[in-house]
Amino acid sequence: MKRFELIAPCHFGLEAVLKREIGDLGYEISRVEDGRVTFQGDADAVCRANVFLRTAERILLKAGSFRAESFDELYENTKSIPWEEFLPADARFWVTKASSVKSRLFSPSDIQSVMKKAIVDRLRQATGAGVFPETGAAFPIRVFLMKDEVTVGIDTTGDSLHKRGYRTQATKAPISETLASALLMLTPWKGDRILVDPFCGSGTFAIEAAMMAANIAPGMNREFISEEWTDLIPKKNWYDVLDEANDLVSKDVDTDIQGYDIDPLAVKLARENAVRAGVDHLIHFQRRPVSSLSHSGKYGFIVTNPPYGERLEEKKDLPPIYAALGERFAALPTWSMYLITAYEQAERDIGKKADRNRKIYNGMIKTYYYQYIGPKPPRPARTPE
Repeated sequence: MKRFELIAPCHFGLEAVLKREIGDLGYEISRVEDGRVTFQGDADAVCRANVFLRTAERILLKAGSFRAESFDELYENTKSIPWEEFLPADARFWVTKASSVKSRLFSPSDIQSVMKKAIVDRLRQATGAGVFPETGAAFPIRVFLMKDEVTVGIDTTGDSLHKRGYRTQATKAPISETLASALLMLTPWKGDRILVDPFCGSGTFAIEAAMMAANIAPGMNREFISEEWTDLIPKKNWYDVLDEANDLVSKDVDTDIQGYDIDPLAVKLARENAVRAGVDHLIHFQRRPVSSLSHSGKYGFIVTNPPYGERLEEKKDLPPIYAALGERFAALPTWSMYLITAYEQAERDIGKKADRNRKIYNGMIKTYYYQYIGPKPPRPARTPE
């Protein structure tokens, strides 16, 4: 089967998490850069990466890469890519996004129009066709320019992979599903351990954790744009991957996953989202302020995205919220706590310096992932033989 180079973009600062995920799927990593991981795979890998990866934003099939300092070079190098090997005669194709960093070519609209013309000219030359109906499957093309190095990829995903299909409504300032999964993977939490999110919002941390515990593939209940690329990816590949995903699900697992929020609407939305995700029986949602956070169990985890005052007038409300979180965490001496926030006084108000702090960009917002690492639970005593 034909081999491809595949590119998986992710949140800046979380490349190592995605690299581990791709490696666990059995694929060879060829390059790790800021915000993306490149790996080798066949048509089956396109399907499996889209269905199973929790932390990637999308999967791009790399069409080519080259250097371009002028629009003439961009045109000629784009035209040299064998587009006829990727695009069928009736393909509907366009350059959906062009991004440029520290490059001489920086106008997205000009980059898009030059590349579209180059692709059309290449296909005319290769196929002899004069007109392209563009009535068939969609092939959106994405291009990245970094210091005049151009990378061209065809989007196999469509709607971003964070759109699992369960969150039709969200609360204010929601965390994305892909980011929530990556942050959970940066903790030692496993499905048989306690997990509490005291600022659960629309329930993303709790739902993603429950899906991990039940081994529910994040993409098994949605569609992908490349399902229509039958010239490149046989339908059987998709059927086989979905069979694999279904075989791995185990919804009868025992969990202790809880989500609290002071907003009753947030709790209602979280419950509805959990139902759509098929994990409502694995999570307990409750209206509850952070000041009431408590648990009788030991060695649990708080993983949360507390408010961080996007508007100036909200900043004054933050110190008591973080102080209450710190007080309740202090009452759980065997627990660990992980929180993502853009509030730079979080450690001061919590009353304790984090053991680790990781800078992560959530879109254009610089956030910090504060990690308070508690003691490991004792190993179970060996049963004498």
